Amino acid sequence: MELWYTEEHSDNVRFSIRVDKQLYSGKSEFQRIDILYSNEFGTFLTLDSLMMLTEKDEFIYHDMIVHVPMAVNPAIKKVLVIGGGDGGTVRELARYKTIEQIDLVEIDEMVVEACRKYLPTTTCSLDDERVNIYYEDGLRFVRHIENEYDLIIVDSTDSFGPGESLFTKAFYGNCYKALKEDGILVNQHESPYYAAYANSFKRAHSRIVEFFPITKVYEAHIPTYPSGYWMFGFASKKYDPVEDLKADEWNALKLETGYYNTDLHRNCFSLPNYVKRILEDSDE
Repeated sequence: MELWYTEEHSDNVRFSIRVDKQLYSGKSEFQRIDILYSNEFGTFLTLDSLMMLTEKDEFIYHDMIVHVPMAVNPAIKKVLVIGGGDGGTVRELARYKTIEQIDLVEIDEMVVEACRKYLPTTTCSLDDERVNIYYEDGLRFVRHIENEYDLIIVDSTDSFGPGESLFTKAFYGNCYKALKEDGILVNQHESPYYAAYANSFKRAHSRIVEFFPITKVYEAHIPTYPSGYWMFGFASKKYDPVEDLKADEWNALKLETGYYNTDLHRNCFSLPNYVKRILEDSDE
């Protein structure tokens, strides 16, 4: 008998992967956690039956959520990661020797422990001496912080369930306050393609522009995410992600990446017209 993982991307579209083995299944107080193995995508993590990452394409997501802001300001020293219990974002940040502190705030300890056991390729830097892990709600954590971080990365689940509070106006306002005067906020921004995801994408952007003077959206192609087309938000008090790109400085680091490069950096902010129209509507 064949076992398939199937996710509904819309009421009319489903995405399926043949599963060769189930490695883990558990239910925390927040969500259901499943880790499965596929010959095509390797080990993959789902939360409440929604794809979070696969071994085969996670490098795309983690490259783009980390290296884009780091190439704009290579002098970043103190970083807050909210969500990201799979460890992939921390792994990429830990490659920068100039970063002095990485605070990871994850609401669900079971996610971290399951990933430590079954996804060592992403959790490999969680024990780096610069990493501090806090198991609590990201909105509550950031609420009382002022002028502390150079970079905040919101590596959240979708805009419902445990990650819902990380898409609110109050949360983005608190992130603005927690950042230093040249701080950068990057968050996963959902997809603009299917209606439900596009509404979340539009809503997140409209709330961020209320606080930050510079807000841009950029794209990546991630095969196992809904529509395969995913967006990230870049917001800053000072830096324009294209005009202030430090390409020479970043390339001098000689970091090997599977997806990101500085030519792609310039171009990933060039968006299709239908996406531009969504963003224009959210600015009104």
